[in-house]
Amino acid sequence: MKFDELDALAAKAFDGYIVRKDLVRRFKGQYPVPTYVVEFLLGRYCASVNEAEIEEGLRIVEFQMRERAVRPGEEELFKSRARERGSVKLIDLVSARLDPRTDSYLATLPSLRLNDVRIDDSLVAAHERLLTGGFYAEVTLEYDPQIAQEKFGRPFAIVALRPIQLSKRSALEDLARGREAFTTEQWKRFLLRSVGFEPDRFSPRAQDILLLRMVPFVERNYNMVELGPRGTGKSHLFQQISPYSHLVSGGKTTVARMFVDLSTGRRGLVAQYDVVCFDEISGISFDQKDGVNIMKGYMESGEFSRGRESIRASGSIVLVGNFEVDVEHQQRVSHLFGPLPPEMRNDTAFMDRIHAYLPGWDVPKLDASHFTDHFGLVSDFLSEAWTQLRNENRLQEIQGRVRYGSALSGRDVTAVNKTVNGLLKLLYPNRNMPISDEDLEWAVRLALECRRRVKEQQKRIGPAEFRNTHFSYVLSQEGVEKFVTTPELQSEGTIGSDPLPPGQVWAISPGGLDEHPGLYRIEVNEGPGSGVKIINVPVPGPFRESVTTAQQNLYSRARELVGDRDPRQHEFTVQLRAFDTSRTGAGLGLPVLLALCSALLGKSLKGGLSLSAD
Repeated sequence: MKFDELDALAAKAFDGYIVRKDLVRRFKGQYPVPTYVVEFLLGRYCASVNEAEIEEGLRIVEFQMRERAVRPGEEELFKSRARERGSVKLIDLVSARLDPRTDSYLATLPSLRLNDVRIDDSLVAAHERLLTGGFYAEVTLEYDPQIAQEKFGRPFAIVALRPIQLSKRSALEDLARGREAFTTEQWKRFLLRSVGFEPDRFSPRAQDILLLRMVPFVERNYNMVELGPRGTGKSHLFQQISPYSHLVSGGKTTVARMFVDLSTGRRGLVAQYDVVCFDEISGISFDQKDGVNIMKGYMESGEFSRGRESIRASGSIVLVGNFEVDVEHQQRVSHLFGPLPPEMRNDTAFMDRIHAYLPGWDVPKLDASHFTDHFGLVSDFLSEAWTQLRNENRLQEIQGRVRYGSALSGRDVTAVNKTVNGLLKLLYPNRNMPISDEDLEWAVRLALECRRRVKEQQKRIGPAEFRNTHFSYVLSQEGVEKFVTTPELQSEGTIGSDPLPPGQVWAISPGGLDEHPGLYRIEVNEGPGSGVKIINVPVPGPFRESVTTAQQNLYSRARELVGDRDPRQHEFTVQLRAFDTSRTGAGLGLPVLLALCSALLGKSLKGGLSLSAD
């Protein structure tokens, strides 16, 4: 591995909290444990840039994994060691349940295929997540030969366990302090490396989606959907990176496990984990008919009622699944929520509770080259900082700096704000760092797009109720209103219903004796200076005449066209973009004039317009 500038920066800013991600892959496939378990040990023994220290640490990690991780076929070996030595240490996914017949708790160690292991009440009380799916831990397992002689005796007992997660209160402070050494772009790249990806192998669009996947970890009660092709790593983050997330495989669960067990009063997954992710969402089902309705109510308010009690939780809900067809075909035959189960698929009320719909189809299928060999934060440290970020808020820092357009309903504004808040917390874990306009706009545009994708699907089902989906925003008090679209709904050469940015218009040239009518887009930018410049090379003669005509009309009728603005005090740059065989731009004086006025006023023309004639 060759160290780069980002590695050097990370080593200096996060000494003791970084690990080479290629080291993690050395153990991949050798031991049946998630990535964060391996990184927990690597972070303990290999958080260094010194090669000798790393090699020594790797030997220790290899020894511990070999001695404590139970590989398939070694179950009886570990049981035998417990019997011969009296106890054995191992790493396993530990869970527990109450046995009413004996009024005691029993633990399950799946790697040893043991489901009747004795565990003390005090350990269960100290780690309630044992009762809601469990967690990975370093376990001390004892064997009692006297109990083994008893009828129905349970000789195995857990006498100690240590959750594989960081409990350091200063994690967020350390993360915030280290962030100050990075630019925003460097920090985005470093975050992606910290969850195992190499940013250089992804397009900027794909990088944004990978960052959006992190939002549920830092934002309370955040509801997200991501659908797309197989093999794009949709569930990777929720299964491998953080002990504070829980993956429900196959989408099947029970109301008691998800929310609360009425027989014991134990809180469920949404109260025990920061993120609950349903994999393979098309197969989601509950053991009770009202399960989906309970979840829908929880996604709306963060509360659910079972019995007489109303219970509040903060776990985020993530739904991921696969498209069986491409996006274009899916939109032709149905809508983008089509892969969801029937009770959710056409329920616009359920859709309204989704804060963001991520376009998983814009992430490439992953192969070995997409994973980084460079330094990243130890997953355990990063996930601990993320869970502490859930208690913070960045919306106060941006109050008054952004306004949303009239098309957004109250729920839309709430959804967009939650996404913006999450993205800004990811970029600015240090609340004292000023948030730049550029980063704020990046977060706002992503948030609006992901929420608009939800609204567009609702519009397909109920066009009368959800007809206005033209989401827009304005930065600063006198900023320009900008519209945000969802890329899958528009084409570069298609006239859509959304307004173009100020200074841009669609135009149809009437053609001439030697040319058919043609479709063009005229793009005008204005700045300080004077005059009008055409940046096409070479400039078509007929289009030059159209621009000259438009310029003369703008100067002579400025008062009625642009009010008190003096166009002679501004420089305009004009570009003509052709979308068919026509190239001359003849007869476009009126469209050019409107484009000049639009750029000068900073206002968009109505969406769906195409202009023609002088």
